[in-house]
Amino acid sequence: MKLAVLDPGGRDPNQNFPDGAGVPSEEAVPPLGGHAFAACTSGLFVRRDQDIPTAQKEVLLLLGADLKKSRQAMVELRAAGKTIALAWKDARPFEIATQLGKPKALQLFQEICQRADGAIATTTDLLPFFNAAQVRHAEFLPTPVPVDDERWNFSTPFEERRGIFIGTRDFASPGQNHLAALMTIRQLASSMYEAVTVFNTDGGRGRRLIARLGFDEQLLRVIEQRVSYSKYLQVIGKHKLVWQLDASGGVGRVAGDALLARVPCVGGLGTTERLVFPDLCGFGRDGEQLFDLAARLLEHPHDCEAVVQRAVDGAKEKVSFAAVNARLETFFRRIARS
Repeated sequence: MKLAVLDPGGRDPNQNFPDGAGVPSEEAVPPLGGHAFAACTSGLFVRRDQDIPTAQKEVLLLLGADLKKSRQAMVELRAAGKTIALAWKDARPFEIATQLGKPKALQLFQEICQRADGAIATTTDLLPFFNAAQVRHAEFLPTPVPVDDERWNFSTPFEERRGIFIGTRDFASPGQNHLAALMTIRQLASSMYEAVTVFNTDGGRGRRLIARLGFDEQLLRVIEQRVSYSKYLQVIGKHKLVWQLDASGGVGRVAGDALLARVPCVGGLGTTERLVFPDLCGFGRDGEQLFDLAARLLEHPHDCEAVVQRAVDGAKEKVSFAAVNARLETFFRRIARS
């Protein structure tokens, strides 16, 4: 089954995925989020419903900030006889709750859900929203990660890895806890003399914040230039572990990045963290426990290889392109109207 993913009014260009995740490219949008659902079925990603071929029946409609466009797309898709599933483009529950806190937005969401054939919740926290809006059938499906495609294996030999990578990037997003991650890892980095690598996407403000943390200059590498996703994964792959405290509860992109780089990911509350790194994620653990887990991995680097292998094996069963593809086929058969 090929899937068309529709992002009404989105900025990303139309993209076909005839070869699944494809070869990592500097130009093409990587197979993340909605693009990943298209890629795992060798399908397509489009911005307009008119760009979906007539013969293409299965459509995943992404819900974003402009629900009016989503409702209009739903009307057109229904008239064209498509089987339509919904999914939120941004799966962070607290942001969705804020958006739906406006009566008009809630009304639009309810109308869209009642017209749809089904809904995909990329985190279990989103199921109540869909069920309460009376969608016909809602199901949890994790966002796919191309861990089963060796072209997307960005690992580095373990003996060549150095230091700690901060998996979050944005000081301006409170849920990411980017500053907290940097603050809490400084003591461990100093005591074990492990360098820390961090991306700063906040310019001068970010530089001033980092300067206040008191890192030894020899133990901190700040990267400020924007890089392609493949180069970003290459950077991650050169580290012993990824450290994060992201509490936004989204799909777990940080863990997905770490998985493709074959690096243990400590902390985080996203879906991928819980499914792929259950022994290292932040669910049910406080900061001190996460700190101890990171210290243990740094003290026993040979354990990292076993941790990564368990993560890859589990990911192939739960979040790989092949696994999610199979679940999508079952899901769309279930919601198809007779």
